[in-house]
Amino acid sequence: MEAQVKRRVFLLLVSCIWVPMAVLGGTENVMVSSLSRPKVVKFGALFTVNSVIGSSVMPAILAAVDDVNADSTILSGTKLNVVTQDTNCSGFIGTIDALQLMEKEVVVAVGPQSSGIAHVISHVVNELRVPLLSFATDPTLSSLQYQYFLRTVTNDYFQMYAIADVVDYYGWKEVIAIFIDDDNGRNGISVLGDALAKKRAKISYKAAFSPGATMSDIDDLLVSVNLMEARVYIVHVNPDTGLSFFSKAKKLGMMSSGYVWIATDWLPSVLDSSDSNKDTMDVLQGVVALRHHTPDSDKKKTFASRWKNLKSIQTSRFNSYALYAYDTVWLVARALDLFFKNGGNVTFSDDPSLSDTNGSSLKLSSLRVFDQGQKLLQILVGMNFTGLTGQIQFDPQKNLIHPAYDVLNVVGTGLRTIGYWSNYSGLSVITPEVLYTKPANTSTSNQHLYNAIWPGETIRRPRGWVFPNNGKPLRIAVPFRVTFEEFVKKDKGPVGVKGYCIDVFEAAIDLLAYPVPHVYILYGDGKRNPSFNSIVNDVAQNKYDAAVGDIAITTNRTRIVDFTQPYMESGLVVVVPVKETKSSPWAFFKPFTIQMWGVTGVFFLFVGFVVWILEHRMNPEFRGPPRKQLITVFWFSFSTMFFAHRENTLSTLGRCVLIFWLFVVLIINSSYTASLTSILTVQKLSSGIAGIDSLISSPDPIGVQDGSFAYNYLIDELHVPKSRLRIIKSEAEYVSALQQGPKGGGVAAIVDELPYVELFLSNSKCIFRTVGQEFTKSGWGFAFQRDSPLAIDMSTAILQLSENGELQRIHDKWLSNNECSSQNNQVDDTRLSLSSFWGLYVICGGACVVALVVFICRVYCQFLRYDPETEEPEISEPESARSSRRSLRSRSFKDLMGFVDKREAEIKDMLKRKNSDNKKQISHSSDVQQNSPV
Repeated sequence: MEAQVKRRVFLLLVSCIWVPMAVLGGTENVMVSSLSRPKVVKFGALFTVNSVIGSSVMPAILAAVDDVNADSTILSGTKLNVVTQDTNCSGFIGTIDALQLMEKEVVVAVGPQSSGIAHVISHVVNELRVPLLSFATDPTLSSLQYQYFLRTVTNDYFQMYAIADVVDYYGWKEVIAIFIDDDNGRNGISVLGDALAKKRAKISYKAAFSPGATMSDIDDLLVSVNLMEARVYIVHVNPDTGLSFFSKAKKLGMMSSGYVWIATDWLPSVLDSSDSNKDTMDVLQGVVALRHHTPDSDKKKTFASRWKNLKSIQTSRFNSYALYAYDTVWLVARALDLFFKNGGNVTFSDDPSLSDTNGSSLKLSSLRVFDQGQKLLQILVGMNFTGLTGQIQFDPQKNLIHPAYDVLNVVGTGLRTIGYWSNYSGLSVITPEVLYTKPANTSTSNQHLYNAIWPGETIRRPRGWVFPNNGKPLRIAVPFRVTFEEFVKKDKGPVGVKGYCIDVFEAAIDLLAYPVPHVYILYGDGKRNPSFNSIVNDVAQNKYDAAVGDIAITTNRTRIVDFTQPYMESGLVVVVPVKETKSSPWAFFKPFTIQMWGVTGVFFLFVGFVVWILEHRMNPEFRGPPRKQLITVFWFSFSTMFFAHRENTLSTLGRCVLIFWLFVVLIINSSYTASLTSILTVQKLSSGIAGIDSLISSPDPIGVQDGSFAYNYLIDELHVPKSRLRIIKSEAEYVSALQQGPKGGGVAAIVDELPYVELFLSNSKCIFRTVGQEFTKSGWGFAFQRDSPLAIDMSTAILQLSENGELQRIHDKWLSNNECSSQNNQVDDTRLSLSSFWGLYVICGGACVVALVVFICRVYCQFLRYDPETEEPEISEPESARSSRRSLRSRSFKDLMGFVDKREAEIKDMLKRKNSDNKKQISHSSDVQQNSPV
């Protein structure tokens, strides 16, 4: 009994001890987590309070802190406090304030807005392991270099690519970048240059001014850029001083028609956070600007309605940075909440590298390392939630995902949205949130914006450039030609040059909607044609602004300059000498080749023989002694050539054969007549050159005009040895070189461009000819420097000249209309061969063969029914004797030939008599059988 009591007491004690321990063990994690949470956690805020960005950011941060502390689901039991430091728009003070902020053992630093301070502080937070959530947009602030740097606004890298897309959308090729010469300005414009280069555009001039520039400095800068060619200005400045920049531009007349102003996000930040001012908006009319895109949502509307009731507000409105600041605080709160739930502790330790070993009065040892800063950073980077600015999530480069901008146009008293830009689909009039649900499409055809109203209150797209207003006209190089001066030559008039090319250029200039001051500069010494490759190279190297003349558009040249639309077609051709062919007594044999003559003669005899066979049995004209019949065959055959045959054809087969043959004779006679006429009047080449292929294969020298691209083309492309090429320096040398020929020290042919050749042939009274086809296809155009906008406008003007007939009128004015035949075939080329007529011969031969086969089959059938004994006189003879005698005799080939030679009428009579006798015999046999006794 006593033992049982002791046992019960033991079990009760065990249960009393075990159950609380079990409960304690089940809530261990919660207790530890609760115990590890500090009552207060601090984060720092580093901004210039009295600035455009700071005036919107600070109230939003304070509001977010209040909202976090009022939300029991976030940081339960822990209060979030913010420690603020005012940088006062000073890089030095901002750096000192940042160090003072680090002394206060904050777990996260928010800010700064200045990229310069951010660069310095990024080194500090790397050392102290404190995550820095910055609003600095400098593209060079990379997470690869600064591990604890995390940007909570859109990177300026994307803004610069958005601007490049806008520039490309409107077709502008050159811009002038105006920016503050600090880290944010320089690095942003550097990215813009790279983005424009991918669109085949460029920054023609970078106009930088110091952060402390005076109004006089800004005025001087604007005056200098106004003298330049480009009229598209990208303004990337500080929002606190940017408006004064536009005020100066307005006074200088630079906010009028023809100018394009594109501002980065600083301008919408100013306008969104300040009350509308009529004077300010008048200055900014027509400006295009970008603003961070934040999708419309109920949260955003609620925040906007609360703004005027927030603490520490300085303005009645806010910009997009207020929304990012609010989301940044919530990002910190959510990350800290998860940090504490995962057992994180807020502890700091001394940094041995910052000990005051040298007795410094800076007290750097007060800067302590956040022990679990790396863990908090990883949580921050991995956060994903929806805030006022949309989805808050970071990509592998620690940039916010889905960067997007609103494309705005300052019109009237406000900002008008003309489209959106996102790195997902480029420019669009559809909001990015809708496009994210569709497949990405950044093709050119998919880029769209609504019409913008530009400075000067016009919706017409500005050209984007003008000729510089600095007194320097367009420098145009003109080749000082020695040959073919009809195209361009020196003139004593005020222009200094004239010719076909000059007239075309002047006519195109007159069609432009703006004046183009220009001056012609002769290129060359006037003693020989200049090198056209050298002219093009000098234009590419900015020695000249353009080149006007007979400049061929080639592949190599298009790599270094821009050409206009071709105003004349061109191509390389081969020129050779010709001479009249002397008359020959045997010229009538030349229309046909030997093979053709032979086959034609054979067919004459063959058709005559076939007709004789078909007509011999029934036509008396084809019968008689062998000699007569042979003569008849020959006469009939060759008389059909002139349709003079007098023998009539009686058989159906003979007539069919004759019809086919007369058709063949008709075609042959017509072709012979045409070919003989051509041979008797054609000119014959004095050499065997028939085109570029035969010219290359021959060892004879080749003439090339001085300065022509044909020289390099023959060497580089057709691999003609230099030793075979002869430079022709004048039109007189053209004539003498061709007339002398290879044996006389001249050339076998000249290779030159078609316009020169046509003019040369006309001037030389067509004593030379071209052979073969053009073996290159190109044209002449005007050369301009790479990406020159004038090249596009001039191309349009040239097309207009072609459409209204002015280009042809200029051509007729300068170039002769006397045309020489471009091709001269040799006599051998005009001779007719069997290959052109074998089809006719096959048809005619087939008709003859078919007729013969039908004739032979019919004759053979008759022969089988034919009995030569029926021709002998009838003598009374017993039937048995006649049968035995017939069986002993066989039909010989001689009998067959004799049968064939018989007349058709005789054969038919014999067959009729035989049929009649057979009927009588059958009748007689039947009567005998009826009368015989049974």
